[in-house]
Amino acid sequence: MKDFIIPAIDIKNGSVVRLKEGKFEDIKVYKKDPVEQFKLFVELGFKRIHIVDLDGAQSGVPKNLKLLENMLKQKNKAKVEIGGGIRSLETAKVLFDIGVDYIIVGTMAVKNKEEFLKLLEAYENKVILSVDAKSGKVAIGGWEEQSSLSPCDMAKLYNNYPIESYLYTNINIDGMLSGIDINLYKEFKKCTQKPIIASGGVASLEDVMKLKTVVDGVVVGKAIYENKIDIYSL
Repeated sequence: MKDFIIPAIDIKNGSVVRLKEGKFEDIKVYKKDPVEQFKLFVELGFKRIHIVDLDGAQSGVPKNLKLLENMLKQKNKAKVEIGGGIRSLETAKVLFDIGVDYIIVGTMAVKNKEEFLKLLEAYENKVILSVDAKSGKVAIGGWEEQSSLSPCDMAKLYNNYPIESYLYTNINIDGMLSGIDINLYKEFKKCTQKPIIASGGVASLEDVMKLKTVVDGVVVGKAIYENKIDIYSL
């Protein structure tokens, strides 16, 4: 299970937090030390860890580089994926240089396709395309702006390029512990042959088991921090 569940660390103002439905005004602090949380996930044997720089997502450039460096020093054999404010080749290079394994990009793929294609050329199979769905459309800019693309449109735009995977987040239920909507992922799977990582709404191990039949991994945040999933017994 630890090679399927990808535990999440969302960073805002130096703390581990979770948002509800992606709303920055609806935030809850869970841990004061992201580095300690990261070390715990590594020690428990998770194969991949998901980090979001929420300050970076809001501002358009990463804001927690020093903190990230300190986390990455502890990664051992774990792979690390990071998103939040990655909107240029220069930013991507900085992150790869400090030891990130994969970067998660969404806004650039919609707003600056030319730059995004250069990114894919420079870092083949190291870019995760973030497909953040809200009411049937892809949201960008830290989820605060709606595009005209459907999730399927987004996948089809880039299916022929060397993307590592698609991270499909159901914003409408993200951070709500309401349970997943498996049909969204079944529908999205029809649009691509690439690996899919699910995110949003996971409330129990049962949700994880359902997803295991459809997708290739699942990001879990609030269900871990609220002890709905016991990471010590996996």
